[in-house]
Amino acid sequence: MAQTPSPMGAAAARGLLRAMFDAALQAALPAHSLPRHLPPVPRGRTVVIGAGKAAASMAQCLERHWPAPLQGLVVTRYGHAIPCDRIEVIEAAHPVPDAAGQRAAERLLAMVQGLGPDDLVICLLSGGGSALLALPLPGVTLADKQALGRALLASGATIGEINTVRRHLSAIKGGRLAAACAPARVVNLVISDVPGDAAVDIASGPTVPDPTSCADALAILRRYRIDTPPAVLRLLEEATIAESLPPGDPRLPAIETHWIAAPQQALEAAAEVGRRAGLAVHILGDALEGEARSMGRILAAIAQQVARRAQPFTPPCVLLSGGESTVQVRGSGRGGRNVELLLALTLALQGDPHIYTLAADTDGVDGIEPIAGALAGPDTLARAEALGHRAADALDRNDAHTFFEALGDSLVTGPTLTNVNDFRAILVTG
Repeated sequence: MAQTPSPMGAAAARGLLRAMFDAALQAALPAHSLPRHLPPVPRGRTVVIGAGKAAASMAQCLERHWPAPLQGLVVTRYGHAIPCDRIEVIEAAHPVPDAAGQRAAERLLAMVQGLGPDDLVICLLSGGGSALLALPLPGVTLADKQALGRALLASGATIGEINTVRRHLSAIKGGRLAAACAPARVVNLVISDVPGDAAVDIASGPTVPDPTSCADALAILRRYRIDTPPAVLRLLEEATIAESLPPGDPRLPAIETHWIAAPQQALEAAAEVGRRAGLAVHILGDALEGEARSMGRILAAIAQQVARRAQPFTPPCVLLSGGESTVQVRGSGRGGRNVELLLALTLALQGDPHIYTLAADTDGVDGIEPIAGALAGPDTLARAEALGHRAADALDRNDAHTFFEALGDSLVTGPTLTNVNDFRAILVTG
């Protein structure tokens, strides 16, 4: 792994990658675009509800720009609350739900009872809302949902598959919260953290119709061989109370959905930083999905083709991508999907002297720890080996956080108060 100097120094390369990530975060903050999506003030009451890692920052922004009385309640992840004057903010657990999330969901449902046709419900949704709104159907316990959530997260299932199961075991998701709002009008203001920006997958779609069925949920549990409690299997097989509300269901009120921020918007902001630095920037996609290790190896192969063959792009350049990878948990280490992908990518590059990388979650939490992601460069493997850390061993243990932390290469932002999913940047210097 002998190194040769690249046209751009390591400090400058890493600084540029971090600047692009920071620009992506700024573009995804509610203050950037939420105000222009606010609906007209209704003749009746305005009730604000919401869930997600960005719910508190969205609520604060809405309060500052809403010209009339309102009341409301939103739930966000522990550590992500910020002060609001008229909207109550509750914290709960993520990614595995807890009793606080269950109580918050019960209160949200109660808050929208008894509304009339002149009333307006503004629903603020962002990534993380699925775990934060934990209200099991009768016959399903919170412990059941916790166990299923852990198993699905460790199985390698996609976020769309996980949310399909969640919707059919919930008393609030899959359009049920919207039905409780009827006949009031519902306006969803959404920050997307899912590939393809599917509204039904943001917080598992509490205020939008659901095109999936109990049969879909059963197929997912069987596909990933999830140990499923008998009571859950009965509910899904009977397909009565567990069926969600499909498009066109007469129980649903009038619903509008507006996208406040999305992965593509964040990638475009990052791309502008790269272009101002004089580099060509190529967005590979905002919805890339797959197993993290496989994705890391694929991205490494693309970067090396650019570096060695000037195909399909000519260096120096930046390759950006978003989306959401998955991890099959085999070890007991400290990790997350972004650092797992980055470690696999770094191993595949084998110290290529022309390639620097960053992978991070835009909510500031990759996995379950307050570490957003990490950076890597040509000297990463050599520095690690000098400290007694072997990248392949760390990958086998799902221990990428420990690996990058030992090098001082972890990326720590604190709560970002937004969430547009994964951000990946590859700088090919020459």
